[in-house]
Amino acid sequence: MGGVGPSRPAAPERRGAGRRTIIIPPKGYELDEQYQFPLESFMTRERFERIKKFAADKETPCLVIDLDVIKQKYEELRTHLPFAKIFYAVKANPTDEVVALLRDLGASFDVATRFELDQLLRLGVAPDRMSFGNTIKKEKDIAYFYEKGVRLYVTDSPTDLDKISRAAPGSKVFFRLLTEGLGADWPLSKKFGSHPDLARQLIKMSVRFGLVPYGISFHPGSQQRDVGQWSTALTQVAQLFRWAKEEAHVELKMINMGGGFPANYVESTDPIAQYSEDIQRFLDTSFKFMGRWPEEIIIEPGRSMAGDSGVIVAEIVNIAKKSVHERYPWVFLDIGKFGGLIETLDEAIKYPIYFEAQGKAQSIIIAGPTCDSMDILYEKWTYTMPDKAKIGDRVYILTTGAYTQSYSSIYFNGFPPLKAYVLK
Repeated sequence: MGGVGPSRPAAPERRGAGRRTIIIPPKGYELDEQYQFPLESFMTRERFERIKKFAADKETPCLVIDLDVIKQKYEELRTHLPFAKIFYAVKANPTDEVVALLRDLGASFDVATRFELDQLLRLGVAPDRMSFGNTIKKEKDIAYFYEKGVRLYVTDSPTDLDKISRAAPGSKVFFRLLTEGLGADWPLSKKFGSHPDLARQLIKMSVRFGLVPYGISFHPGSQQRDVGQWSTALTQVAQLFRWAKEEAHVELKMINMGGGFPANYVESTDPIAQYSEDIQRFLDTSFKFMGRWPEEIIIEPGRSMAGDSGVIVAEIVNIAKKSVHERYPWVFLDIGKFGGLIETLDEAIKYPIYFEAQGKAQSIIIAGPTCDSMDILYEKWTYTMPDKAKIGDRVYILTTGAYTQSYSSIYFNGFPPLKAYVLK
């Protein structure tokens, strides 16, 4: 049956030259004709075998989450950014077991909706370990957060600030800046934040409204590869701190640097230690006029905390070509954009995909199972599979612990939401 969405424009002719490969080999390594996958770049063989065995009796597609990895990532951030309070972005992976682990490790939480708030309260998280981190919120939801004890709110507009003043009187507010997100695989520009000129007005308004102007926030963009984006943002933040003190007579106390730290996808990134070293240098430079950093620094990791913890186990549903002269076969999996892989939109996030079969490497196009023609995962970026792979084989999509299950549709084509299991 034809797709229910708009037709996809005809793709340009695909040639071998100009297409890039999933495998990023080390220097001096020549890719031969046999299919090879650098599994050890993403996890140990022992961990993979544990996941494979655990998932063997489970229906695909499913997500397997390794809590040990999340704990390791939390401790890594605490080691390299000991000056920062960690507010986990619940939206990245809201699985109860993930939230409970981070609760016990001492994390605070960036909360986007009243539904996430209810979950956190059910799991025993105190409201003073939460912030309402969504700039788009109903007044009745602000009132609900306030009733439950939350006293820290983000804002980026006069109308939102007015709602906070009525529904959460006397609360602390911080002001999100508009950023471009250049260098990020998943930019968060345009929709969130305000220009510094508007932020100045909001700071003055918050005083008039009886709120506590507490700090400035920004998000450099998700899966941000360019650490220089923190420098650009912190320069603006410092200018606002200085203006607030000298012109508005307001002593701001907090910076919220959002997320942006990377997970381990196909394209490599710098280690967290390098990000930390550079960010501390940017803080020193930007706040030299104060002689110290602001009293409180917050980060809101989601992808970097949960991404590497997950493996989606999928199955090859079909392998087909569109004509007798088609060079690249289409490989249809039982999971696609609507089943949890929406971040393949425009091929933005490039997940490592592991086929266990042997054989020569064959360039492929990867698509999902639904009746929508936009459900194509990778067509431009080259992925390969062994030519001996066949229908019914299992496929392992790595680094899928963040923004997968929480994005999956509830019933498109009758497919249920992606089921998640915690590795035992």
